[in-house]
Amino acid sequence: MTPEGNPQEMKPQLHRIISFKSLFLPAVCMLFAFPGAGLAQNSFVVSDMRVEGLQRISEGTVFNYLPINIGDTVDELRVREAIKALYGQALFDDIEIRRDGETLVVVVRERPSIESFTIDGNKDIKTEDLMDSLRNVGLARGKTFDRSVLDNVQQFLTEQYYDRGKYAVDVKAEVTERPNNTVAIKIDVKEGDRAKIRQVNIIGNESFDESDIRTGFELDTANWLSWLRQDDRYAKESLSGDLEKLRSFYMDRGYADFRVESTQVAISPSRKDIYVTISIHEGEKYTISDIKLVGEMVVLEEVLRAMVIAQPGSIFNLQLLTTSAEFMEFRLGEQGYANAEVEPVPELDYETKEAAVTFYINPASRVYVRRINFNGVDQIDDEVLRREMRQTEGAYLSNRLVDRSKVRLQRLPYVEAVEVETIPVDGSPDLVDVDFDVEYRMPGQFSGGLGYSDAQKLMLNGSIVHTNFLGSGERVALNANSGRYSTFYSLSHTDPYITKNGVSRTTGVNYRDITQFTSASSDFSTTSYGASLEYGLPITEFQSLSLGLAYNNAELLSSSRSTIQAQEWVANNGNRFVTETSNGVEFFGTQFQTTELIAGWIYDSRNRALFADRGSRQQVFLGYTIPGSEVEYFTARYNYTKYIPMFGDWTVRINAELGYGEALGDTTALPPYKQFYGGGPESIRGYKESFMGPRDSYGNPYGGNVLVASQLELIIPLPEKFSSQARASFFYDVGNVFNTGEVSFTDKLGSPMTYKPDFDELKTSAGVAVQWLAPLGLFRFSYALPFNEFKGNDRYYGDRIERFQFSIGQAF
Repeated sequence: MTPEGNPQEMKPQLHRIISFKSLFLPAVCMLFAFPGAGLAQNSFVVSDMRVEGLQRISEGTVFNYLPINIGDTVDELRVREAIKALYGQALFDDIEIRRDGETLVVVVRERPSIESFTIDGNKDIKTEDLMDSLRNVGLARGKTFDRSVLDNVQQFLTEQYYDRGKYAVDVKAEVTERPNNTVAIKIDVKEGDRAKIRQVNIIGNESFDESDIRTGFELDTANWLSWLRQDDRYAKESLSGDLEKLRSFYMDRGYADFRVESTQVAISPSRKDIYVTISIHEGEKYTISDIKLVGEMVVLEEVLRAMVIAQPGSIFNLQLLTTSAEFMEFRLGEQGYANAEVEPVPELDYETKEAAVTFYINPASRVYVRRINFNGVDQIDDEVLRREMRQTEGAYLSNRLVDRSKVRLQRLPYVEAVEVETIPVDGSPDLVDVDFDVEYRMPGQFSGGLGYSDAQKLMLNGSIVHTNFLGSGERVALNANSGRYSTFYSLSHTDPYITKNGVSRTTGVNYRDITQFTSASSDFSTTSYGASLEYGLPITEFQSLSLGLAYNNAELLSSSRSTIQAQEWVANNGNRFVTETSNGVEFFGTQFQTTELIAGWIYDSRNRALFADRGSRQQVFLGYTIPGSEVEYFTARYNYTKYIPMFGDWTVRINAELGYGEALGDTTALPPYKQFYGGGPESIRGYKESFMGPRDSYGNPYGGNVLVASQLELIIPLPEKFSSQARASFFYDVGNVFNTGEVSFTDKLGSPMTYKPDFDELKTSAGVAVQWLAPLGLFRFSYALPFNEFKGNDRYYGDRIERFQFSIGQAF
C-alpha cells in the first residue's frame, strides 16, 4: 500500500513536522550538552554574563531568550531550563553553559543560514506551491537551516509523488557549505513515470457484470484512449472516488447493506505496474417500507414531505434519499435556517428485506444577515450593486434570495463574474455577513475610423457604448458616421432605475441622410430624423412591460432609374412631390411623419445577459402608428430563447424569431425601412446577409413583411477563463423572409411572381460558430453548409451563399 497523504494537505503536514521537532530536539540536546558543560555542582550567584561563538546573532538576542539575569542564583535545574529555552529558538546547533568564577559563560554554535534554495525536476507539483509551503517551515533564503526539517521534507515529497502514482520517484537534497556560515540547498527530483494499472479485479459481484459496475470509473486498465484520458494511471484520490462510485452503484439499485470488505493495491517490483483488487459484499435488494420525518418542524411537515422523491414500496435508492434531503435543506434555507441538516437514516429488516427510512431534521438556529459587502470592484457605485439585491441586511438569510441576488449581479453587462460567500460573525452564531466578490468587465465598446474612397470621399465614423457611465449603471450610446453620400447620427440614454422599484427609461434621437443606399436593400434615397421615449415596468422578478413612443420624420426620393418597388411606394404613400436637379434629372419624392406606439412584454430568467447557459427569455414587441400619422402600419415581433443543460458542461440553445408587419388604412405597404431581412451571421448562417426572401427589380434584397428564423445550437464547453469572453457552438439554422402580397415583384424576365409564406421555402444550414467579446464589439465568426440552396436560373434569382461569415455587432 502507498503511504497516506494528499497534495492539498502539504502545509498542515509540514507544520506537524516542525511541531514534533520543537518538542523532541531540545530535550535530546539538553541531555547531551549538560553533562559535559563543566559547571560546578554548587549553585552560585551570577555577577556577570558573556556569550561566545556568535557570528550573525547579536549578544542581546541571546540574553533576551536566556531566562537568567545578573543577580540570579544558578543551579543545575536553572541551567537545564536555560538550555531548553535557547534551543527552543531553533538558532543553534550546540549550546554549552560554563562557569568562569562568578561569570556565566554561554558557548554556542550557530546554525547556518540558507544562502540559496532551489528545486529542480518537479513537474507534477508546481515550484510556486512547493516554495510557499516550504517557506512556512523555514526552508527559504535567509532563514536558519535545520537539517531535520530538510530530512522530513524529503520524506514528505516522496509521499506526495506516491499519492500521484509515481513510485519510482527519487528525491535528493544536496547541502553545500558556503562562506560566512551559510549553506546552499538544492533539492533534485526525478519523478519517473507514473505507474500504470495493469489489472482491476472486483471480487464478490454476482448480480452485475464487472464491465457495468466499472462504467464511469476514473481508474481503468490501458485502452486505446488512455493516452488522452490518462485513466490507466494510478492515483490514490481516483481510487477513493471510484470506491464511492461503486458504493453508489449498488445502493442506488436497492442493495442497502452493500459494503466494500477490502481493497488491495499491489505494485510490481519494477514499480511501473499496479494491480487493484476490490472485495465486496453485495447483500440483498431492499424495498422501502416506510418513510418518517422526525425533528423540529419549522416548516410544515406536509411541505417537506412533498419533497421526498422516494416512496414506500419503491426500491431502496440512496441517491433519491440524498436528493430528497438536499431539497428539504434548501427549503429550510429559504426560511433562514442556513445551517439546517437533514439526514436520511435507513433501518434494515434483514428478514423481510425492507428498509424503514427516517429523515432526521435539525433546522438549527435561524440565521440573520448583519451586513452585505461587495468586494473586488471600485468602478461601480455601491448603490448600483445594492439595488440588485433581493437578500437584504437585517432579514433572515435565504439561500434562494442570495442566489437570485447573485444572478441579478451576473446579468449586469459590466460584471464578468460573481462569487458569493456567507461568513459567520465571531461571537454571534445567528449572524452572518454576505460577501459578493464581483469581477468587473469592460463596460462597453469603443471604435472609430477614418477612410477615403473615390465614391464616398472622406469618411469618418465612431461609436461609443458605455453601460456603466460614470459608475452609475446607466447606458449611453453614441454613433456617428459621415461620408459624401451617407450621414448617420444617433444618441441614446438608458436609466435602468428612475424609481427605486426598477422602472427604467430610455430616450433617443437620430438623424439619417442616405443619398444612395445600395449595400443591403433596394436603391433608395432617404432623409429622416426622429426621437423616442420608452419606459420599462417590472411586474414580477422575471417579467417586465415596456411602453413608449417613437416619432419619425422621413423623406424618400426615387427616380426613373430606381427599382419598380421603390417608385411604386413613393408614388402611393405619404405627401408626394416632384423635384428636379440643375442638370434636369427628375426625382419623385414623398415626405411623411409617423408617431409609433411601442409596447412590449419580456420574460427573462437567464443567468447572464451575455453568454448565458441557463434559463430562458421570451420577448413580444408591438408597434402601431397612432391616428394622425401620415403613413400607417403595425409590426409584431416575437423572440424565444431557451438554454437546456445536457451531459457534462454541454448546453443546448434553442432560439426562434417570428416577425410580421402590415400596412393600415391608405398605406399600400410597410415603409422600406420597416421590412424584415434574413441571412447572415446573426440570422440564417451560410446565406448572404439580408439576401434571403424577396428581390427587387434589380436583384437586390427588398425585405419582406414576414420573418421566420430559428437556430438550434449545441454550445461547446470552454475553459472557465474563456467562458465569459467567448463561445463556440455547432448549429442548425432554419428560416426565410416572405411577403404576403403587399408589394409587387417580378422575375428576371419581368413576369409577376410572389414570395408568399411556404413551408417548403424555409432554408436550412448547419455548421460551427465562434463568438468573441472584444473592445470593438462582439465578433461573430461562422462556417456553414447550406442544405437546400436554390442556385437560380435564367428566370429566377438564386440564393446568395457565404459559407464563411464574419461580423462585428453590439454586445450591450
